[in-house]
Amino acid sequence: MRVTQSMLSNNMLLNLNNSYGKMSKLQDQITSGMKITRPSDDPVIAVKGMGYRRDLGQVEQYTRNMNEVNNWLDTTDESLNQVGEQMKRVRELVIQAANDTNTPEDRAKIKTEIDQIRQQIQDVGNTKIADRYIFSGTKTGQPLFENGTLNTNVNSEDVKIEVYDGIQMNVNTPGIDLFKGVDDLMNKISDLLDPNRVPLATADEISSTLGGFSSTSTSDDITTMHNKILEAQADVGARQNRVELMENRLSIREVSVTKQLSNNEDVDYAKAITEMVTQDSIHQAALSVGAKIIQQTLVDFIR
Repeated sequence: MRVTQSMLSNNMLLNLNNSYGKMSKLQDQITSGMKITRPSDDPVIAVKGMGYRRDLGQVEQYTRNMNEVNNWLDTTDESLNQVGEQMKRVRELVIQAANDTNTPEDRAKIKTEIDQIRQQIQDVGNTKIADRYIFSGTKTGQPLFENGTLNTNVNSEDVKIEVYDGIQMNVNTPGIDLFKGVDDLMNKISDLLDPNRVPLATADEISSTLGGFSSTSTSDDITTMHNKILEAQADVGARQNRVELMENRLSIREVSVTKQLSNNEDVDYAKAITEMVTQDSIHQAALSVGAKIIQQTLVDFIR
């Protein structure tokens, strides 16, 4: 086969273009720090990268969900703690009132404080996060108490938030039963301390609301209600511990997926620079050889 000058020129230009293309790709990798700059560079890397980014997006969403879960649990724990502290004060007042030497005026003063505590506990029962009532079950748009009366439209269902793939956590503590028990007890104590009650409540009747070691205690006494509050707090604490474990799991997953994404897409700078230097040497050699085999006029044109 006869090799013409035109064939030599065309082959040299083709090879030089290929060489420029390889150097351009290496230059893009070094500049961007990425193995590919467009999906067509390597579809396999591109598809894997999409999957890793989707996983990272899920981790970010679950992390935001975790923040919401913590907000619910922390607020619930603080609210229940307030109710528990108020019940301690109620116990002190009942012990003070369970004395036949108290005059009706003395009982009236204690009753006034009891009524204020009852109203305060109802306010705690209507605690909100943003515009959602946390003790109203799934009826988060409705308060637990309305005008001092328990709202029967609320429920005791669980509010769930997804915190991991297929894993949901209960973030609320349904308060209808708990707060109803406390409110009924407070109403009972207030009635026993009413100075206009006929007949006036005896010391034993008043002390029966204490519970514990009282011989006349009932099932709806202060000790029982306080224990139920503590049980609810313990349940919240257990869920808070689980949230901490889930947060650690999410953190580990984020690190793992980020590492996989980096291994998939990030360029090896040492390798890329070495290849760039090598390709530049090959390119310079090609130019040098081409200058010797191509006619002078063509070489002059290339230069």
